[in-house]
Amino acid sequence: MKWPNVWGFVRRNLLTTLTILGVVVGIGLGLGLRAVPAEGESWDLRDVAYINYVGDLFLRTLKALILPLIVSSLIAAVGSLDLSLSKKIGGRAVLYYLATTVLAVILGIVLVITIKPGSNSDEETEEGSGSGVGRNVTTVDTLLDLVRNMFPPNLVQACTQQYQTVLKPPADNPTESDIYKWTITGVYADGMNILGLVVASIVFGVALGATKQENALVLKFFQQLSHVVMKVTGWVIWLSPVGVTFLIASKILEIEDLGDMFGKLGLYFAVVAGGILFHGFIVLSLLFFLFTRQNPFRFIANMGQALATAFGTSSSSASLPVTMQCLEEKNNIDPRVSRFVLPIGATINMDGTALYEAVAAIFIAQLRGLSLSFGNVLAISITATAASIGAAGIPQAGLVTLVMVLDTVGLPAEDVSLIIAVDWLLDRFRTLVNVLGDSFGAAIVYHYSKAELQGNKGDADLGASTELSDSDPELVYHTDTIMANDERTVDKNSRL
Repeated sequence: MKWPNVWGFVRRNLLTTLTILGVVVGIGLGLGLRAVPAEGESWDLRDVAYINYVGDLFLRTLKALILPLIVSSLIAAVGSLDLSLSKKIGGRAVLYYLATTVLAVILGIVLVITIKPGSNSDEETEEGSGSGVGRNVTTVDTLLDLVRNMFPPNLVQACTQQYQTVLKPPADNPTESDIYKWTITGVYADGMNILGLVVASIVFGVALGATKQENALVLKFFQQLSHVVMKVTGWVIWLSPVGVTFLIASKILEIEDLGDMFGKLGLYFAVVAGGILFHGFIVLSLLFFLFTRQNPFRFIANMGQALATAFGTSSSSASLPVTMQCLEEKNNIDPRVSRFVLPIGATINMDGTALYEAVAAIFIAQLRGLSLSFGNVLAISITATAASIGAAGIPQAGLVTLVMVLDTVGLPAEDVSLIIAVDWLLDRFRTLVNVLGDSFGAAIVYHYSKAELQGNKGDADLGASTELSDSDPELVYHTDTIMANDERTVDKNSRL
């Protein structure tokens, strides 16, 4: 192999290599620092916070990009397509994401029923911290909240808060045990309502697409805003190796006894992690090959940086900017598809979370010695699918939605504490597979939309500005075609 070829490969994959190295170094640093205090002692929480500080800054910076990225990318992508094409691409994306989520749930149920990790577990696993989710809520209320948040009454508020139903005992009978007879109230909890913003952005984009001739400048604004956000994203992504290192190291330091934790929950961890990785790298890869006839492992290698970031940040939403860049620059996915499909995937496609919640609910039932009927298992599968759609793309959001899955088999919310010890690590595996599933979905949708996109070539080329140079004098934005010829020169000079 010639040295120029080696150097070219290194340059193309430098950031991916550094990010993966950051994961490895973070694990090694965390394990090494655990040995620093004297035997029997552990790291002080303040010291752990200091080590996590750099990683926290990186995570906050990524999260700051979520809102402008989702809004500008979705509006620009949907507005650039004609209405019939938007429906087809959106329909294909939703159909694929729902199908893979159902497959993940079925795989998880088959594994946990076959292996039965909770049947012979030590009763000591019931020592949970009791810090499980304490919000009183029913499965029905959770599903209604999911739909309710799709229609936020205030879009500004949706940027920082989302609605949650809260049930309280009636004032005249505070000892009422039937939760369905409690008083229904609601609060706006901190956390971006991504689902509501996605729906609002799609509607706004459809409106722009329907009035493209009259509102070319508005569409142009969102296209340029999307390009600017992606440029900033490119700068932030270079911080990922350092940020991921400190995020993982600090998390390892927080665990009091790693050996004891894995000893109690080792089989459960192996079932969940093995099932998640099998679904992501075998099932989804096979689907990708069958649909596109392309090499899935090359595709995964090109997504390495996004997957490493997902593992480090444990947030599919925070990884969204990196995922977009990897899809567009390394896997050559049309930006009109990636920026339309990925935000939808990051909101509703949670394969890893769905599998985890199905396994966790049945595992806890096995711990309690509860025999599950076919109806119970079917209810768990349906509820786990719905819960994964409602799970926010933030660290450990699956623990919150797991409560509604436990409710389907009559288990209390406090039982979440039985598995919370290993959830921090499982959360990283399921986030990695969530991001991989989003990426495969975007690639498959693009494969089946190529002909229509070419026929729609007159529309805005969202990717043009990321790769344009003076050597591409013929590439111009679609909006140029509906503006006066004398404005084209200005647009060409401002492309870069």
